[in-house]
Amino acid sequence: MTKTYNLFLSHSWAYSNQYNGLLNLLDNDVYFSYKDYSIPRNDPIHTNGTDKELYNAIKNKISPCSVVLILAGVYASYSKWIDKEIKIAKDEFYSSKPIIAIEPWGSERTSKTVKDNADKIAKWNSSSIISAIKDVCD
Repeated sequence: MTKTYNLFLSHSWAYSNQYNGLLNLLDNDVYFSYKDYSIPRNDPIHTNGTDKELYNAIKNKISPCSVVLILAGVYASYSKWIDKEIKIAKDEFYSSKPIIAIEPWGSERTSKTVKDNADKIAKWNSSSIISAIKDVCD
């Protein structure tokens, strides 16, 4: 029986192509099973909630997760929410949640903040990402 990994995929909905691309990479391996705990695009907390409500929603989503995946594109350097997601993963639980930085395909520059806080750095391909997940979770 295949183990199911609980994943929180950090992303910006402004860059939903990368999020969808990451899901496609995870789906490429028929022997890899996961559950995505990311906040859905249609969740009204994005537009109608306060920062505190969104922080708590993110914390609740990360809580059951085995690992946090963060796209390490340059946009991450300018996102206040990436910093908060890192803080939640590192500081808000009895045991910190491992973080995997994923370098977007073809990127020349990546987020130093994300990579400095990552337990593993993966390349933009299925085997690299899945291998990193298994390394930090098993």
